[in-house]
Amino acid sequence: MKPTDEQARAWTKNYESGKFVRKSSEFRDVIEPKGTFDVESGRYHLYISHACPWAHRTLITRALLGLEDHITVDVVDWHMNSDGSWSFNPEEEGVTADTINGENSLEGVYNRAFSGWKESQNIGTVPVLWDKKHATIVNNESSEIIRMFDTMARSGLGNGTTLCPPQLKSEIDAMIDSNYESVNNGVYKSGFARTQSAYDEAVTALFDRLDELEAHLDGREWLVGEGKGKLTEADICLFPTLVRFDLVYVVHFKCNLRRIIDYPNLQSFIERILNQPGVAKTCHWDHIKGHYFWSHQSINTYRIIPLGPLEGPHTK
Repeated sequence: MKPTDEQARAWTKNYESGKFVRKSSEFRDVIEPKGTFDVESGRYHLYISHACPWAHRTLITRALLGLEDHITVDVVDWHMNSDGSWSFNPEEEGVTADTINGENSLEGVYNRAFSGWKESQNIGTVPVLWDKKHATIVNNESSEIIRMFDTMARSGLGNGTTLCPPQLKSEIDAMIDSNYESVNNGVYKSGFARTQSAYDEAVTALFDRLDELEAHLDGREWLVGEGKGKLTEADICLFPTLVRFDLVYVVHFKCNLRRIIDYPNLQSFIERILNQPGVAKTCHWDHIKGHYFWSHQSINTYRIIPLGPLEGPHTK
C-alpha cells in the first residue's frame, strides 16, 4: 500500500522541518468469519520484537484473550540492524528462529508476501501477522491486529472475554486516537527530532497529554467505561509506552520533564495492568532497554547502556 501523493507531500514537509515521521503500515487485510482470512485456530502466526511497544500490544492482547494455544509466535533479535531491519538469532536469550518460513531476517518474511519488497526500499516492521494457509502477511498494523484478536476471541477461541465491547467501541477508538500522536508516537517525535523547535513541540504535547491522563484516571482504574471503567484495548495501547517511559524514554528520548513514577495515577495504572494474568511475562526488560540504547546509534553514539533506574516495574 503506497502513500498517496498528498501523504508523500506531508511527509516531505514534516521531514524537512526536522520532525520525526512514522511510515504507514503496508498490509491491512482483516481476519473475519467466513472471509478470505477466516477465524481458525493454529492458522495465524505472530512475528514480534519484545523491545517494540507496538508489537508488545499484540502479545499482551494474545495473553489476555487466552489465544496462546491458537496463535503461534516468533521473536526477532533486539539488536536492530544498522538499516533498521530485524533478524532472527535463536542463540540470543529470548529470541527465536523463524519457525514458519525459515528466514534469517524479517525482510525475508516480507519478501515472501510481496516479491518486490526488496526493491521497494521499505523496511519490514513488527508486529507481523502471518497466515500459514495462504503463506502471506495479513496485517502489520498493531491496532488492527489486536482488534482482529478480539474478533477471534468473540468467535469462540480463547477464554471468551473481549477487550472491545460493542457499546464501548467508539469510546475506545477515541481514546486510542487521542493518545497515539501525543504519547505513543510522541516519545519518538521527541527522541528523533532534529531541531529544537520540533523537539519542543513534541515533548510539550507529550506531557500535556500525560497531565490530562493523570487527571482522567483520578478515581478510575481504566481509561474508558462507566464507574471505575473496564479494561479495554485503550489501556493495552497506552501501557507499552508508559511501561518503557522511565526505563528508556526519560533519558534516551529526552522525555524528562517528569517521570511516570511522578504521576501517582499513571503509575498505579501500570501496576494494575502488570498484575493482569499473563501480562508480566510479556515484559522483557533486557530486550527493551538493550534495544533502544544499543540500536539507536544516531542518538547514543557509543551504545552505552545506563545502569539505572533503580526503581520501577523492571525491578519487581
